[in-house]
Amino acid sequence: MLQTEESRPTFGSRLGIIFATVGSAIGLGNIWRFPYMLGSNGGAAFLLIYLLCALLLGLPVMMAEFYIGRHSKRNAVGAFKVIAPDKKWSIIGYNGMLAAFFILGFYFVIAGWTLEYVFQALTGSLGDKSAAEFRVEFSNFSSGLFRPILWTLLFIGFTHYIIMTGVKNGIERSSKFLMPLLFVILIALCIRSLTLPGAMTGIDFLFKPDFSKINSSVLLSAMGQAFFSLSVGMGCLITYASYFDVKTHLQRTAFEVTAIDTLVAVLAGIMIFPAVFSFGIEPTAGVELVFITLPNVFSQLPLGALWACFFFLLLAVAALTSTISLHEVVTAYLHEERYITRKRAAVYVSLGVTVLAVLSSLSFGIMKNFTFFGLTFFDLLDYVTTKLMLPFGGMLICIFTGWYIDKNVLKAELTNRGTVPFYLFRLYRFLLKYIAPVAIALIFLNELGFVNFLKSL
Repeated sequence: MLQTEESRPTFGSRLGIIFATVGSAIGLGNIWRFPYMLGSNGGAAFLLIYLLCALLLGLPVMMAEFYIGRHSKRNAVGAFKVIAPDKKWSIIGYNGMLAAFFILGFYFVIAGWTLEYVFQALTGSLGDKSAAEFRVEFSNFSSGLFRPILWTLLFIGFTHYIIMTGVKNGIERSSKFLMPLLFVILIALCIRSLTLPGAMTGIDFLFKPDFSKINSSVLLSAMGQAFFSLSVGMGCLITYASYFDVKTHLQRTAFEVTAIDTLVAVLAGIMIFPAVFSFGIEPTAGVELVFITLPNVFSQLPLGALWACFFFLLLAVAALTSTISLHEVVTAYLHEERYITRKRAAVYVSLGVTVLAVLSSLSFGIMKNFTFFGLTFFDLLDYVTTKLMLPFGGMLICIFTGWYIDKNVLKAELTNRGTVPFYLFRLYRFLLKYIAPVAIALIFLNELGFVNFLKSL
């Protein structure tokens, strides 16, 4: 039976809303991708551009998704069917729902790796090795047949249990535990990193901008990081906003989520850069920074196994809060649009992503020579979602909300029927109609390589 607005579950508290939504936005990208991007694009100069992009690009799109979710009280697909019946706008919802499903197909693999490294830290297997030895061990593990799949399945199991438990008892309750845990571990690691010799060199890199580094590439990279870091375009924020009650202050919630998400990314930089500069390591190592470089750093510290355990537990928590929200996007769609019970819908989603995740994991080993357009299965899912589906969805959300939705209807929802002020509504709508779609289009073209192609002409 289709849920009514009265019977549909909602988050039970404002704190639950903040923790769950922030958890959706915070993921592995905040902990390691942001420092890597910052390290590759001029340090503090990139940080300043990123902050502006998060405010001028990410925040307006997030508020648009909040409007769509709460106004419709439906899942990512059903929301557009409610707001724009008999129109084709539901393609945005299908795009986001499928993107969430495909992202889970490779994201669970990386999440499983974090559990392996927590286990290695607990058993003392990360000590007394060279960087070359860490590199060989990571390659052997990730290309293995059984261990990476076992950890991946375990992570899927954790996510499935939370989703099956429901919105209040599962998503909200777990978020209230996981998010404070994440911050405690992150702050502890930041403090430890700041006590290392030469730590201030890393802090200078993070907070003293070199504006000569700013160019079109840095600008596009910062816009892309802000867009992806806030989890817009994949249906998560629409789905979670559909569980907001009518009193939720959408403007304040969006600002708080953006601010906390950015804070976590900056704290990740404070955690990583003093450590890598203290040991004379380049901060531009990508995946190696997490699974090869930092384990090497931890092995050289007093109580290194303990700090390594904390770090990989931090990654696991960040990954779990994201997989929960991604799973919920697809589960809510099956439950509400296909009239499947919530528990059965969760089972279907978990089984489906298990197939994708196993294939993604095997693409590092026995399936590495099976490629699609030159990409392994893992890389294909990554490319299609992050470089095609998410920018496409985000751009259409801006167009839908900015051009199709009546401005008075939009303002009424964002002001809780006029009970809270929105002093900059005209500026917000201008950003949503003109600036954000163009910026996202530039990200889209840059990711596809068209920007570099035009430069070469």
